[in-house]
Amino acid sequence: MASVTFEHVAKKFGDFTAISDLNITIEDKEFLVLVGPSGCGKTTALRCLAGLEEVTAGKVLIGDRVVNDVAPKDRDIAMVFQSYALYPHMTVFDNMAFGLKLRHLPKAEIQKRVDASAKILGIEMLLKRKPRELSGGQRQRVALGRAIVREPKVFLLDEPLSNLDAKLRVQTRAEISKLHHNLGTTFVYVTHDQTEAMTMATRIAVMNKGILQQLDTPQNLYDKPNNLFVAGFIGTPAMNFFNMKIIKDGESLYVDNSEFKIKLPKAKANKLQSLAGKEVILGIRPDDIHNPDFAPANISGEKVEAKVEVTELMGNEILIYLATEKGSSFVARVDPRSKYTFGDKAQLLFNMDNCHIFDPSGDADNPVAVR
Repeated sequence: MASVTFEHVAKKFGDFTAISDLNITIEDKEFLVLVGPSGCGKTTALRCLAGLEEVTAGKVLIGDRVVNDVAPKDRDIAMVFQSYALYPHMTVFDNMAFGLKLRHLPKAEIQKRVDASAKILGIEMLLKRKPRELSGGQRQRVALGRAIVREPKVFLLDEPLSNLDAKLRVQTRAEISKLHHNLGTTFVYVTHDQTEAMTMATRIAVMNKGILQQLDTPQNLYDKPNNLFVAGFIGTPAMNFFNMKIIKDGESLYVDNSEFKIKLPKAKANKLQSLAGKEVILGIRPDDIHNPDFAPANISGEKVEAKVEVTELMGNEILIYLATEKGSSFVARVDPRSKYTFGDKAQLLFNMDNCHIFDPSGDADNPVAVR
């Protein structure tokens, strides 16, 4: 097995910079997910690792070996694409065995590897079928099996679940996580779906416009985003943002936007004294906006009044879309016992212990978090 390193990697297509100074070290046996919106550079980074794109600058290493000039077939990697790319005239067995036959492995070894991979993926009964006789989920398993039989040092997966329906995506997501655990191999996975990233990754690399925004564990990305982009990208529904001003009143600090004024907890206020009088962005997740009747005990709760515009009953929770009198909108995730209906004037409780403050003075387009 092997680690993977991107060392000051850049990739340009003419005047367009797809990746800018990418530095990531992926540990042996780690499951790293590259996530971001379309065009952020995540697939380009994967293709540079696979050898399908030549880097403009920097080094790509697999283990201790620089592979910039190594052909894709000699990098000891296996790639699973968004498209299953199965040969329609071949059986499942022949599709899985094709790469091994090209390497002239003995028939007995090929049979052993295909049988073992098919058992791992639960497709033993499909080996004699053609791709047209398979469902989308079964075809995806065959594509995974074709990669597994190669026994590579690194698995590369480029949005492999995007062609599956919602239920099958959840099922296959679990299968890939189980596969990573059973194989003990390094996985590098690309997706635009942050739910996939949060549920599968050991660590997540969040990218935007070719630049790495943050590299961390899923929980740390959720709890401690470095900047406004990461805060807004990670989490469903997305974090709520409000343009505010920090006001000092006696010994206390408040955030105020002329619609509502709420007090900052002492622990946060102590870190924000230097921003008194300045414009900031307040971020708060829907999970931290509560119905006061069912709010957790011992939180620094501050009430905000808003009009209910939409309610979505999810069974175990209710999502409420609200707007203040002056038009600021936000989303709350509240207890399912709540009785809010369209048009209600609702009092919501903001848990300010978990709020985030972003300072736009350094980068107005992507303010950094203040901690």
